[in-house]
Amino acid sequence: MSKRMDRYLLYTVVLLLLLGAASLSNARPRANRPPNFMRFVTNATDFASEDYYDYIIVGGGTAGCPLAATLSQSFRVLLLERGGVPYNRPNVMSHDGFLTTLTDVNSFDSPAQSFVSEEGVPNARGRVLGGSSAINAGFYSRADKQFFDNSGLDWDLTTVNQSYEWVERAIVFRPQLRTWQSAIRDALLEIGVHPFNGFTLEHKVGTKIGGSTFDRGGRRHSSADLLRYARNSNIRVAVYATVERVLLASSSPSDSGCNVSAIGVVYRDQLGRYHHAMIRDRGEVILSAGSLGTPQLMLLSGIGPRSYLSTWGIPVALDLPNVGDFVYDNPRNGISIVPPVPMENSLIQVVGITEEGAFLEAASTVIPFASPLRSVFIRAPASPLYVPVTTIMEKILGPVSVGSLRLASTDVRINPVVRFNYFSDPQDLERCVNGTRKIGEILRSRAMQDFMFREWFGSRRFRFVGVPLPLDQSNDLVMADFCRRTVSTIWHYHGGCVVGKVVNSDLKVNGVDSLRIVDGSTFNISPGTNPQATLMMLGRYMGLQMLRERMRY
Repeated sequence: MSKRMDRYLLYTVVLLLLLGAASLSNARPRANRPPNFMRFVTNATDFASEDYYDYIIVGGGTAGCPLAATLSQSFRVLLLERGGVPYNRPNVMSHDGFLTTLTDVNSFDSPAQSFVSEEGVPNARGRVLGGSSAINAGFYSRADKQFFDNSGLDWDLTTVNQSYEWVERAIVFRPQLRTWQSAIRDALLEIGVHPFNGFTLEHKVGTKIGGSTFDRGGRRHSSADLLRYARNSNIRVAVYATVERVLLASSSPSDSGCNVSAIGVVYRDQLGRYHHAMIRDRGEVILSAGSLGTPQLMLLSGIGPRSYLSTWGIPVALDLPNVGDFVYDNPRNGISIVPPVPMENSLIQVVGITEEGAFLEAASTVIPFASPLRSVFIRAPASPLYVPVTTIMEKILGPVSVGSLRLASTDVRINPVVRFNYFSDPQDLERCVNGTRKIGEILRSRAMQDFMFREWFGSRRFRFVGVPLPLDQSNDLVMADFCRRTVSTIWHYHGGCVVGKVVNSDLKVNGVDSLRIVDGSTFNISPGTNPQATLMMLGRYMGLQMLRERMRY
């Protein structure tokens, strides 16, 4: 292979590594027919300039959809989503369209909205009904015990389990392992990531096969599918509805001691027209806009540190110091190789959960690139070659390193500025070193021999793309340097409005009546290997808790 071809391949694979393992197919994914329950989903342009609801939910994402479906059983609910619907977008709905969805982005209406942290790490957030559950890799696994012990919420574990099961009956499937995922399973067991827990949705130390929100046909299911459980007569869903701020009013001190109350929201439709959605007596505004969107909206509404809001000229409704603080992102590190054998597309299906706080996962894909040699030797229309690439990655528990978020603009459509401070805490770096050493052990296992190229005189070696693991993996300093140089994201960022700082144990915003937050911005730790299961559970769980709360008064 020429140096020019090597550079072209490396460029393509680097893009792959930045965005996570995915698949590109030369066959265009088939369009999906919108499900029947979509009849209550309407473009925001069709909504009245003012209307009243019991609950207004900002963000039709991973937590917002199950929350809306649950509350609609007894109350009138408005769900506001800034993006469109996923069902008319073939790449969003297909396993094979994963990478295209993450790379085919624009400023204001693509399903994925890209952003880059101040450290220079590319990332993405969902901007479509279903939120990030409609653009992710589909892995589904419940939270670990440490999450429930340290989240700051007083969990009713019976309702927690019932809420998980409610989600799982609708959108979770058992994946079928093929070549690469089977080899990773065997390698993890060979290097001692025991026991083998088989297929399970529970978080268990050892090696397991997790659930998937892609069915056997490769069709995506997301939290948007949970809207099928909504009571049609009680719910309205507005898409392309960009909420600009929460409407707040001064009030006499309530039983909770609050002097400020949420009374509604202002949102704009695609034509730029303003709409006011207001809450009825005893109603609530609920922010479910995610770990970037929720703290951003809080700040734009005048809830945050007084001195900071004043620098932006935003009228201060409530001085709440920790809005935008305690932001976290679980760093991802790993390696990719070109195997000598054909390879299928597979997103994450198997995970190794270690005692040291590292989660080991893998993916495989086939990426196209056009050979520059073809045009020289073959006088025919160019067609791409397809090169298999496999990836092994590790994510750390936690993390402990703390970042922060601040505004980049008073335009809510513009991403806020975020710094995650990856590995600023030595504990995170130590966990990464331990996790990447496990990757080295995987590569040395017998299960990986078939993925090595044979060299002259019978020797074997891997063909790495991107940065390989250091040769001296016993050297802590060398391994720590590898972690810092190759850090990327696995899209599990959280925090910004955490429990105990911005919201209480019922997820009510401190100091504001009728305003609650139900999303990952309240988390101070990532739940298990992947947060989407717990975020969907949270939406259902909080909906049930709120219904019970209303029945008591």
